[in-house]
Amino acid sequence: MINQEQVKLLSSSTLPLQHKKMTKVALLKRAVFLFIGAALVSVGLEIFLVPNHIIDGGIVGISIMTSYLSGLPVGIFLFLLNLPFLYIGYKMIGKTFALSTLYAITIMSVGTALLHPVPPLTIDPLLAGVFGGIILGVGVGLVIRFGGSLDGTEIIAILFNKRTPFSVGEVVMFFNLFILASAGFVYSWDRAMYSLIAYYIAFKMIDLTIEGLDESKSVWIISERFQDIGDALLNRLGRGVTYLKGEGGFTGDDKKVIFVVITRLEEAKLKSIVDELDSNAFMAVGNIHDVKGGRFKKKDIH
Repeated sequence: MINQEQVKLLSSSTLPLQHKKMTKVALLKRAVFLFIGAALVSVGLEIFLVPNHIIDGGIVGISIMTSYLSGLPVGIFLFLLNLPFLYIGYKMIGKTFALSTLYAITIMSVGTALLHPVPPLTIDPLLAGVFGGIILGVGVGLVIRFGGSLDGTEIIAILFNKRTPFSVGEVVMFFNLFILASAGFVYSWDRAMYSLIAYYIAFKMIDLTIEGLDESKSVWIISERFQDIGDALLNRLGRGVTYLKGEGGFTGDDKKVIFVVITRLEEAKLKSIVDELDSNAFMAVGNIHDVKGGRFKKKDIH
């Protein structure tokens, strides 16, 4: 299963100057959540998708089809087909990522083997695709969020990107479309369409799991009434603001730019405050996947 967070992680070339050893608590936390994520993927595969001949993208999809054609357990192929990419991941990203990925893949492979004799919860392909996609997406999202991976296809995309004019995202999309279309030849075309539904749902659930329900947003505001707007955001929304110096590209005038980080649920309130004080203010809103440090914690408001 491919996700943009993995693409960003794998394509990053910035390495820390010195590796900082993880604490035992952090290591235990990572191990627990990697285990939960990989176990959920096993449930999504063996209890929903595999028995109903529905596949996912990437190595997981290839493993499911190979298992069907050979009659061997899907866990064997999930482990073996990912092994070559562990070495590549070790070289490209590092030892911690490779070990986390090996641990998660091992749990997933063993989990699918243990769950293989268990009958599916539903034989309705639509229900299997929807709920299998949800469980699979949450599991993969947890694994990615805690520094591992369950699929080596994105590493192939990085290698292709370095040797071809295509972007990583384009290579990933090509691979997944090819794999999902293959389900039409291996199973039937209706199963290929159900697989596309499952893949889309899993993709969305991965984003939701990585970003969390409390997704943050960054906001830039340019207004002549910057002081009033900043005070209002501080007192009425409870968020600290930062004033940046700017210069108008057309007029050359000095400008004050308000920068503030809010949650998704606070966006409507912020827009109403800005519109109330200056309906002509320029405002740009962007998504943020993670916020650390500073004074992001919300102040008490009355």
